[in-house]
Amino acid sequence: MGALALSSSQGWDISNTAPVNLLPRWRGFNLLEKFSTDRPEWSTAFQEKDFELMQEWGFDFARLPMSYLCWMTQDDWMKHDLPQISNQKGIDDIDEVISFGKQYHVHIQLNMHRIQGYCVSQDFIEPLNIWQDRKALDAAIWQWCFFAQRYKGIPNENLSFDLINEPAGISPDTYARVITEIVQAIRSEDPDRLIIADGLEYGTRPVFALKDLHIAQSTRGYSPPELSHYKTSPAVKSTTVPSWPMMIDGIRWDKDKLFRDYIQPWQKLQAMGVGIHVGEWGCFKYTPHAVCLKWMRSWLSLWKRADWGWALWNLRGHFGIIDSKREDIVYENYKGLQLDRKMLKVLQNG
Repeated sequence: MGALALSSSQGWDISNTAPVNLLPRWRGFNLLEKFSTDRPEWSTAFQEKDFELMQEWGFDFARLPMSYLCWMTQDDWMKHDLPQISNQKGIDDIDEVISFGKQYHVHIQLNMHRIQGYCVSQDFIEPLNIWQDRKALDAAIWQWCFFAQRYKGIPNENLSFDLINEPAGISPDTYARVITEIVQAIRSEDPDRLIIADGLEYGTRPVFALKDLHIAQSTRGYSPPELSHYKTSPAVKSTTVPSWPMMIDGIRWDKDKLFRDYIQPWQKLQAMGVGIHVGEWGCFKYTPHAVCLKWMRSWLSLWKRADWGWALWNLRGHFGIIDSKREDIVYENYKGLQLDRKMLKVLQNG
């Protein structure tokens, strides 16, 4: 599998030596043009100008969290023996964005945010359950085999597959069973493809049950949600304006806590020869900007020390550096876009 094979354990003693990350330290953004069919901007072609900006600013990674409904309907897999593509335009857009990545030296990672039988968002309900229903799992396997066949021969330096976004509420054994079947099917079509699996509990927990598959794993950087998702949802219980560090239920959240809870557990997996990448992270627009940047610097310094890359959620939008609609900063008008220059500089230094 070449330089990105992830095929041999390094045997590191993490108490004495920082484990080597077998993935490049890709840094970039999530792009949402195939995120959902609920809004027009989430089911459209990708924008070449995003890649021009990423290259200009020194970033080299784009994760594409996608919904399969951008190129097929539920009937296309529920009512047929084999799933079928009913919207070829959706697939053509993916072909095009892979070519953008190659042109601008940005690695493309395809991720199924909504796969047949599962979506982490409670707003998107699937008719069957990928963890329990054979038909859903078979359709998901068909989907990934379709991509494996279509993009076979594209180097791992240019393209990777991130299988299922943020699994939650299932056991490691159940998750390992499903991921193993998908991985084996992909490798029957393209033995050399670089494959990523998200951690459990919404991407936050490493999955040691997958370590022998020779795939990489993806973690997250949203903790604590009382800061990163302030005012976004009733599920985020804190009504206190965030600070950093901050106290939550009598517990001090600071850089040291992030290291203990969200870096060290993953380094144990990394020491076994598993590559690590941070597939999503970011801070919603209502968190005070100065607090957001201070918190970001903590995460970025930890990931740099661990040699992990990352992808901010998102480039354009309420978590991003462009058109985020914060009310507590002055934006720079940059090529017709409202740019958060301070956040951009923090990211470039991370």
